[in-house]
Amino acid sequence: MRAQKYLLSSIAVATLFTALGAQAQWVMVARAVAGRVERMSNQSSNGAGYDVATVVLMANADKVYQTALTSLKTNHPEITINSSDAKKREIKFSKGDQIASLQATPLSDKLTQLVIASNLTPTQDATPVVVEGVMKVCKQMNVVCTLANQ
Repeated sequence: MRAQKYLLSSIAVATLFTALGAQAQWVMVARAVAGRVERMSNQSSNGAGYDVATVVLMANADKVYQTALTSLKTNHPEITINSSDAKKREIKFSKGDQIASLQATPLSDKLTQLVIASNLTPTQDATPVVVEGVMKVCKQMNVVCTLANQ
């Protein structure tokens, strides 16, 4: 009976250390790509499509969310904030017929994944709005971000 308890506790400790080690490795990988903006977009022949940009920031997710929300409210009168959810750290906004969403997801206490996605419309120019949005948040957070080579 004692050997069985010892074995079970050893397995539990080993599992805990394995899980912590895997998480630590994942955070190290995320930190290695911090500041690199990745973009994905697709536009059909009729002009409709999507545009998405992501970046990992060395910053607190709540602060990233609050910075983005404040910036949208104060620096962009042409943008309408349709909804904001501090608990999910998500903002839905629009500019004319273009709609977009922003979400700041915590990866750790001081590491955040920022995702901005929008639709592309037939009347919209090719300006990468989501990339510009990510870069503005990076600048306001005093984080150096660069567009990854596509």
